[in-house]
Amino acid sequence: MYVCLCNAISDKTLREVVRRYQPKSIQHLRQLVPIGKQCGKCIRASREIMEEELQHAPLYKEIA
Repeated sequence: MYVCLCNAISDKTLREVVRRYQPKSIQHLRQLVPIGKQCGKCIRASREIMEEELQHAPLYKEIA
């Protein structure tokens, strides 16, 4: 399903980006994926997808 029609960003793409980079805010997600740059209608759905994926993401442990 397309979340952002203006930039052809799908929910699958958003989920992969969130799993990989685990953004802490919608602003950080917008730096990774071009969402909300034109009409902005995709921001709400993107935030919901981000929050859903972050709930299921494993905790990241940094190994030094």
